[in-house]
Amino acid sequence: MCGICGELRFDGKAPDMSAIGRMSDKLARRGPDHAGTYSDGPVAFGHRRLSIIDLSSHAHQPMVDATLQLTLVFNGTIYNYRELRAELQAMGYHFFSEGDSEVILKSYHAWGDHCVKRFKGMFAFAIWDQRSGQFFLARDRFGIKPLYINQDCKRLRFASSLPALLAGGGVDTTLDAVALHHHFTLHTVVPAPRTVLKGVRKLPPATTLMIDPDGSMTQQVYWTLDATRPVKDLPEDQWLQATRNALDKSVERRQLAADVPVGVLLSGGLDSSLLVGLLADHVKDLRTFSIGFEDMGGGTEKADEFEFSDQVANYFKTRHHQYHIPNSEVLARLPEAVEQMTEPMASYDVIAFYLLGERVSKDVKVVMSGQGADEVFGGYFWYPEMDAAQGTPLERFSQHYFDRDHAEYLQMIMPDFQVGDVTSPLVAAELAKPQADEFLDEVWRFDATTLLVDDPVKRVDNMPMAWGLEVRTPFLDHELVELAAKMPPALKLKEGGKFPLKAIARGLVPDSVIDRPKGYFPVPALRYVRGAFLDLMREILMSDACLKRGLYHRDYVDKLLAEPEGPDAFTRINGSKLWHLALLEWWLQVHVDANLG
Repeated sequence: MCGICGELRFDGKAPDMSAIGRMSDKLARRGPDHAGTYSDGPVAFGHRRLSIIDLSSHAHQPMVDATLQLTLVFNGTIYNYRELRAELQAMGYHFFSEGDSEVILKSYHAWGDHCVKRFKGMFAFAIWDQRSGQFFLARDRFGIKPLYINQDCKRLRFASSLPALLAGGGVDTTLDAVALHHHFTLHTVVPAPRTVLKGVRKLPPATTLMIDPDGSMTQQVYWTLDATRPVKDLPEDQWLQATRNALDKSVERRQLAADVPVGVLLSGGLDSSLLVGLLADHVKDLRTFSIGFEDMGGGTEKADEFEFSDQVANYFKTRHHQYHIPNSEVLARLPEAVEQMTEPMASYDVIAFYLLGERVSKDVKVVMSGQGADEVFGGYFWYPEMDAAQGTPLERFSQHYFDRDHAEYLQMIMPDFQVGDVTSPLVAAELAKPQADEFLDEVWRFDATTLLVDDPVKRVDNMPMAWGLEVRTPFLDHELVELAAKMPPALKLKEGGKFPLKAIARGLVPDSVIDRPKGYFPVPALRYVRGAFLDLMREILMSDACLKRGLYHRDYVDKLLAEPEGPDAFTRINGSKLWHLALLEWWLQVHVDANLG
């Protein structure tokens, strides 16, 4: 719902308000409705507001509670804020606003750093306690809301985006060789706390950071995901009823926690269609939004799912908006999307979310989306393939997920940036954590708590928020995810995957949507590596900046450029690898080189 930034000094000097201003300016698109700053002693905050709950000036930020001597900057939504407000009022607290921001302040005063355990929502926030001189940072369980940190011996800065920190200045932009290995192995995922730049770190999901007046820091994980079976296993019908109940509550929370209309991004797949079905009887004149692209590749692959999204919109009589994007616009607007990327994200649907966000934001400020359902309920084709594979958990996972093995990585990256195989031990350690009964339990926990955070969840916050559009993800309600994590894998994989969702959707949404093959967000202008798109990548990878950076082995780049759609034109393996290389270089030129120049 907002963009936040701030600075905490360790050296006794006053915060740099000009840096706060530059960071806030960089976050302006996240919060177009109000801008505010605050400073007190060693602390300064900046805030850009997207008004969704309590639209009055009483909810502006930075929010100062003069009585409690606490100050807050907050990005996100606390869905259970009304229940917490009532509990706090019963304890004697008095409120000057009607929104969720003040509930965070009172909750922190009442329960200290344990307050985060009571929040049901998505959030990143900072609190300055004038009385104790303590500084507190927190991030939600699934990292839906971002929190980037730059720290040295003199100060700590934080912001909702990496480019905002760069705008503040004084950031070490040296490439992090370990993060690069993760980036090129895990579909451009760089797990927290790292980013591709040494000088920028991310507060991990489900984590708090308390900084005392003497500069000492205490970082704590306040939530973990238990993926073990219940003591008494449930029959199938009880698992399904529990899923329906948890999803109903999740959708209701996200629909009610707004003083503006809430729409749905309707892809035409099971997940978004199920959200429409659950909302249709409760929301008058429900708004739905679909996007599709111009066909390419000889018409062998449809570039939209309007056939199914139209069925759902007509069935539930929603106020439907359908957007058809020509390929020429995709390529023309791609530089804008790269400029808005908080980290390099190579998934083709990043540009789709950017263009969709632009259009949807003209009609609503908040939408729901089906992100997370496939990872939580086992919807991707590689899960059963991993399950059937032989070998160690790492071997079973890596052969169906890693973009390239370590040997190929060394062929791609120049010696100055090479490291050992740092990604394999990270993945092996995550899979081996306790509280998971079976191999797929380990995989789904890793997906939900790590991979999901820094790929689909990141892009679904980053791209729509570039247009002041907040996306809420009901399938990432932590109580629903906790329930799903305890289910037997066979139940999720039944009937081709996501069986619990298919079962509760039966009779609610059209069978044709439930039984259709799984679709993916097609963006043909980027999936087919030819013409203008190939020319663009060649220009980037042959640019003086790229050659000077010396990141890639030139023979590796030349081989991909010579055969961009090989070795298999259907899978387009080389084209995907080529885009990974070009996108990182492009992002570095736009965000790092521009700040240095």
